[in-house]
Amino acid sequence: MAYAALRSLAQILHQTLNHDHQYLILDEKQQIESLIEKVSTLQDFLENSSKKITQLLERKIRDASYIAEDIIESHITDQILSESASHEDGSLEKISIRFDLIEKWIASSSKSASSGPSTLVSVDDFMDIKARLVRESSELEIVSIVGMGGIGKTTLAKQVYHDSFIVDHFDTRAWATVSHDYNVQEILFSLLNSMEVLTRKMHEMTRKLLRKQLYESLKHERYLIVLDDVWDTKLWDDVKQLFPNDENRSRIMMTTRLENVANYTNSCPPLHRMRFLSDGSWILFCEKVFGNYCCPLNLKEIGKKIVQHCQGLPLAIVLIGGLLSKATRTEHYWKYVAENVSSETTSIDEQCSKIVSLSYKHLPSHLKWCFLYVGIFPKDYNIHVSKLVKLWVAEEIVKPVRSKSLEDVAGEYFLDLVERNLILIHEKRSIGKIKTCRIHDLVRDLCVREAEKENFFHVTNRSNRSLRGIQEGSSIHRRRVSIRRNTNTCDDKIVSSPQVALGVLHQQGTLEFSKEVVEWVDLRYLNCMSMHLPSSIAKLQNLRTIILRRDMGPLYLSLDIWKMRQLRYVLLKYVILPDPSGVETEGDSSVFVLENLQTLSLVKNFRCTEEVIKRIPNIKKLGIHYNDEEVGREYYCLNNLVHLRNLESLKWIDFGLSFSRNLSFPTSLKKLTLVAGSLSLEDMSILGSLPNLQVLKLRSTAFFYQEWITNAGEFLQLKYLLLEDIAIVHWRVDITDFPKLERLVLKDCYELVEFPYKIGEIPTLRSIELYGCSGSIVNSAKYMQEERLILRNDGHQILIVNSRY
Repeated sequence: MAYAALRSLAQILHQTLNHDHQYLILDEKQQIESLIEKVSTLQDFLENSSKKITQLLERKIRDASYIAEDIIESHITDQILSESASHEDGSLEKISIRFDLIEKWIASSSKSASSGPSTLVSVDDFMDIKARLVRESSELEIVSIVGMGGIGKTTLAKQVYHDSFIVDHFDTRAWATVSHDYNVQEILFSLLNSMEVLTRKMHEMTRKLLRKQLYESLKHERYLIVLDDVWDTKLWDDVKQLFPNDENRSRIMMTTRLENVANYTNSCPPLHRMRFLSDGSWILFCEKVFGNYCCPLNLKEIGKKIVQHCQGLPLAIVLIGGLLSKATRTEHYWKYVAENVSSETTSIDEQCSKIVSLSYKHLPSHLKWCFLYVGIFPKDYNIHVSKLVKLWVAEEIVKPVRSKSLEDVAGEYFLDLVERNLILIHEKRSIGKIKTCRIHDLVRDLCVREAEKENFFHVTNRSNRSLRGIQEGSSIHRRRVSIRRNTNTCDDKIVSSPQVALGVLHQQGTLEFSKEVVEWVDLRYLNCMSMHLPSSIAKLQNLRTIILRRDMGPLYLSLDIWKMRQLRYVLLKYVILPDPSGVETEGDSSVFVLENLQTLSLVKNFRCTEEVIKRIPNIKKLGIHYNDEEVGREYYCLNNLVHLRNLESLKWIDFGLSFSRNLSFPTSLKKLTLVAGSLSLEDMSILGSLPNLQVLKLRSTAFFYQEWITNAGEFLQLKYLLLEDIAIVHWRVDITDFPKLERLVLKDCYELVEFPYKIGEIPTLRSIELYGCSGSIVNSAKYMQEERLILRNDGHQILIVNSRY
């Protein structure tokens, strides 16, 4: 039926274009031509798809075709009867959006479940929100998405927010998650950060100045603001003055569980109420359990019952799908699950909680502690995966596995939780690895309940002063206490409390090291703001991670740092590393070696002597900074970097030495960031010859000849390339260069006169991001995008992201 409907629509479109064209204006002719292409694509899909087409997809295509026919015929009739009829109803654009969404839905439905958890957003929901955001009204309008927890409000908002049409339609976009206990200053930071205008100086501004900064950044811009997870009408009173109304079709999109909140903001009626899934429930379930495969016949009936018990709630379907994707696929086990999620006389909220609990109870024991640990972070918190892994390792939650590092094992644990849909992917790094993650509110609630029950950690909103009371009142010692509060100071009474035996200390505010702090012999993880690090820190022989956030001058470490043999991560800003040749061995004939050290950053004027190299043999990530013009290059022994055979990531900031064309890097290097300094073509060839380099970032770096021409056989593994504020005028690229490049980012490359056209012929290229670039660069990139799609016809379109800041 869908194919027949498409054929009928195609005939009407051709009839309209060839015989009724006198009733169309130029823009409508172009839209008809675009629709013909979309219909042809869908016909090819139905003819050539190797997969069985679902009834839901058939119906979506059929209904869209019928609606399109009615609109087009009605439109032409109106024009024939009245020459003065308006051409501004946007009906053809709405048809185009509907078919765009069907194509997106097909693409997203065909992805494997391993690509990360997501709920199925219906085409109708997507189309409705998108149409509201781009409609002709010039006034600033609020579009509200309302629905219960777990129904997919945030997922819908994200998919619309990142849609390429929406990206192009608005000059600037910004996102802030609000949640229960919101903080206006944090909302301001979130909005400015997502607009990529947040600076370090702004962190020191008063709230009044921050409000002014945001308002001025939005003034005269057509903007889209997302306020996600709003719970209180007071929020709107606190922020509504931040958003100028320049009558330029700016929009605010809001998600909330409460209709009274949406109504209070004068949202554009009617409110968009999220509906429970019907036909889409089974599709989503099968995607999460089987990926690209179909449900076996012997499990289909039981599976349908399980889905029915989920009552159309996407979160429940995703979680139960994650559980079954990892479990044995037998009728006996599936019947057991069906019985345990029976929805008889159970509200939807209770049913979802039951499914969350079931997912937790069926986790392998080694994953339960890792999962509960995630609940220690606040609601709606963007959790850095690297930080989470450091905590798991520091707390010795991760089991050692022969031939694997603890970090690798922790990474496998993390991905297992992602595949079970208990952890949600939030942001990815330059080459696709997960950077930040989140957990759903309902899932976090379970984490906190179970953690309290197991005395794993305790969450309190009380001040630090009450910590002693919490400890004294506990019959069982609590090792982890997560304190939620707005102040950033540390109460000395806590750190001196004899009841506190900490394994992890993560202090948002400033921590003054007292003598009691360095007597916490159990401390494994230290993350705080402080201006100094006492030499007595070496007493903490169990310490694995030291993270000091600071903004002042260099920090001089004592020689005792070389005695802390358990250290894995040292992140200190502008640290001066002492010469280890003077370390006393205290009777040990072997030299003290930090064999576990994985990360060391940021070391000022780093001397890469043989003595240093042999003490950090397994370093994987290194950050170094030079600003000493008086001392010669040979003094720093930089050629010894090549002997760091496990080094994978190097950040080099150079305001004094400039890079050497005789410099050698270890072949293990996968990521290289160079800031300042200057490069010649010979230098670039050295970088291009690195056999494992996947990420290259060049910031504020001068090119001697203002021209970059790559040679054959260079950058064979490079996937991500960033050029920021680079003094380059000409960039020559051949079709054989960068054979694996996926993402290209250009920022503030004002002197670049033209875009390297042939870069569009790289088959792996997926996105080009342009920030602060000239109009000619943007236009040539978009032209290249169109040509590549026409010439290759491979279905892969390069996403062009253009921002003027």
